Amino acid sequence: MTPDAVVISGMAWSTPLGDGLGEVWARLCAGAGGIASVPSPHRLRNDLAATVPHPPYGDVEPRKRQVDLAARTLVAAFRDAGLVPGDQRVRLVCGTSFGAQLDGPETDGWAAEAAEAAGHPDDPVSVVTACSAGSDSLLVAASLIRGGAARVCVAGGADVLTEAKRLGHSALGTMSPTRLRAFDRAHDGMILGEGAAFLVLESARDARARGARVHAVLRAAASANDAAGLTAPDPSGRSVVAAVRRCLDHAGVAPERIAVVSAHATGTTLNDQVEAASLQEVFGGANPGPVVFGTKGALGHSLGATGAIEAVATVLALTQGRVPPLAGLTAPLPGLSLRLPGAGGARVTGASGLSLTLGFGGFNTCLLFEVPGERRAA
Repeated sequence: MTPDAVVISGMAWSTPLGDGLGEVWARLCAGAGGIASVPSPHRLRNDLAATVPHPPYGDVEPRKRQVDLAARTLVAAFRDAGLVPGDQRVRLVCGTSFGAQLDGPETDGWAAEAAEAAGHPDDPVSVVTACSAGSDSLLVAASLIRGGAARVCVAGGADVLTEAKRLGHSALGTMSPTRLRAFDRAHDGMILGEGAAFLVLESARDARARGARVHAVLRAAASANDAAGLTAPDPSGRSVVAAVRRCLDHAGVAPERIAVVSAHATGTTLNDQVEAASLQEVFGGANPGPVVFGTKGALGHSLGATGAIEAVATVLALTQGRVPPLAGLTAPLPGLSLRLPGAGGARVTGASGLSLTLGFGGFNTCLLFEVPGERRAA
């Protein structure tokens, strides 16, 4: 690890299965899920969703829920890194999709409100790149640190379930009428979720100087945009392949060294087909190839938070040496020969992993994490 490497010195998440890193990961690997019936006054394609326990869905208006959720998770990330929220060296980078905007008036200030509620003195950098916003927040934070514009960044995303989002995805046909089955022949859409995750980024030199624990190194972050449409990805997958290959090239890591891929894995027909074909193109010749997993079948699709949640999941997969099952997978898509975890999950052996997000508007972002030897699963 070079002194100027960007490392992850703190992590926190708030999910439908709870907030504890180890606790939630253990529950996921045991096959637990947070998707349940969530009553709605509206006619929806499906009333299933995954909500965080606090504040309860429907008890507080969406914007306040988003601010509270983000602030709580920010404080936990600072704590995990051994920092205090009032530290003026820290820049915040906060991502979301629409947040609560579709269900209320002006919401652009949610990130500043969350920072203030967490006790941080400065306004955050805000990132809004649809479902890749959480991942892009980490990309932006790494760039700020490498460029000397920040010493420490706390970056990630937060997003909440709202009635407008449920109606919107019902109308779009992206919501499954049954359940989320990523990479399965019976896949027919996604199930909405909500949550938040933030990671603390700093140089290895600074982390070592203050005696911080290092969860992982963010070796590279890369993106590509296909601009094929407002919602549907480019069916060719060229942009997804470009994002993954750029990330590998920037890190100087061969595909054979990737142990695990946290896929976007929404369960929507076109997204799954494009992502599966893209991963097959990049990793199909690797031996044995990475284990490809996803968490949305258990946690739902948390939109602008999902990239940050799945970044945490990638690091945990490497440090814990296992991944959870792909919920609902019984018959993998034809042509996808990469290893997919079955009902019992799968073991992971290796130091390097990718987290891949595919957002509306063609925002495709790939993050490459590597865990140091002392953090690697035995």
